[in-house]
Amino acid sequence: MKAAPSRPTARRPLWSPALGCTAVLAAAALTACSTSSSSGSTADGKSGSSSSSGSGGGKVIQVVAAENFWGSIASQLGGGHVKVTSIIDNPDADPHDYEPTAADARTVAGAQYTIVNGIGYDAWAGKLLAAGAGSGRTDLNVGDLVGVKAGGNPHRWYSPADVHAVIERITADYKKLDPADSADFDTLKNTFETQTLGSYNRLVSQIRSKYAGTPIGASESIVSPLADGLGLKMLTPYSFLSAVSEGSDPTARDKALIDGQIKGKQIKVYVYNSQNATPDVQQQVKEAKAAGIPVATVTETLTPAGASFQDWQVRELTGLQKALAQATGK
Repeated sequence: MKAAPSRPTARRPLWSPALGCTAVLAAAALTACSTSSSSGSTADGKSGSSSSSGSGGGKVIQVVAAENFWGSIASQLGGGHVKVTSIIDNPDADPHDYEPTAADARTVAGAQYTIVNGIGYDAWAGKLLAAGAGSGRTDLNVGDLVGVKAGGNPHRWYSPADVHAVIERITADYKKLDPADSADFDTLKNTFETQTLGSYNRLVSQIRSKYAGTPIGASESIVSPLADGLGLKMLTPYSFLSAVSEGSDPTARDKALIDGQIKGKQIKVYVYNSQNATPDVQQQVKEAKAAGIPVATVTETLTPAGASFQDWQVRELTGLQKALAQATGK
C-alpha cells in the first residue's frame, strides 16, 4: 500500500484561496438541482453507480458522505435504494486539509441526505452544506449524534459503539426519506450488523475480553477511540497524540516521556498511523522495534482504495490482535 505523505507541521488552510468560499457556495446555489458526481466516488468505488442491488421500490436516495469510511457504511445500509458519493475517497488525501472543488459543491447541492463527521474534522464540508440550508435535505453530523463537542476527539469511526450508533441513525433516516422501503432497510441493517460486521464484532469482543487493561502506546489521537472501545490502557499522553494528529510539534517533555515508556517496556504494543509517519513517529517506531515491542498500524481513511469499511477494520484489528498476542503470550 502506498502511504500518504506525512502532514506538514503547520496545516494548510482548510479553504483554498484559489477557489474561494464565495465561488464554491455560489456554485452550490446555482446547481441546487444537480445530481452530477464529484471527484469522489460512490461507496462501492464506481462513480455514478448504485452501491448494490435491492428490491426496487423505484426511489433512489442521493447520498453524499464527506468521508468514505462513513460512505461505505451508508452504501451497504441502503443497497439499491441509495446512490452514495464519498468526497474523500483517496487514501492519499488528508481529510483535515481537503480543499473542496466546485464539483464537490454541485454534488452536495444535489444530495437528499448527507453525512459529515463534524467535531472540526471536516469543517470544509460544513461550508458546502451551508449553501443548501433549508432545502429539505436531511443532514447527519456524527459528532452531534454521539455527543462529542468541538475540541473533542473527532475520530469516531474508530469507536465501535459510535459506529453502531451511526448505523442506527442512518437506517432510521433512510426509512423517513423512503417509507415505502422501510422493510428493506431493516433487512439490510440486520444483515450488515449480524453478518457483514460479524468478524469486526467478534474481533472487538475477543480483544476486549482477552487484553483489557493492556498498556499500549500510540502515535496520535486516532488510536484513542479504538483503545477505549477495546479496553486497552493508553499510556501515551494525549497532548502528544493530539499534537501529531493536528500537525503541530509535540513538546520535548512528551517525547522524553514516551522514550522512557518504550525503553522501559512500560507499553506492550505501539500503534501508529502509517499515513502520518512524522519524524517523531518514525523514531518511536524504530525505538519500539529495537526494544522488542510489537508494532501495529492503522490508517485514517479506507485502504487500499475501494476497500469496504469492514474489510479495512478487520485487517487492522487482526494486526493489533496478533501484536497483543505476541506481546503478552496469550
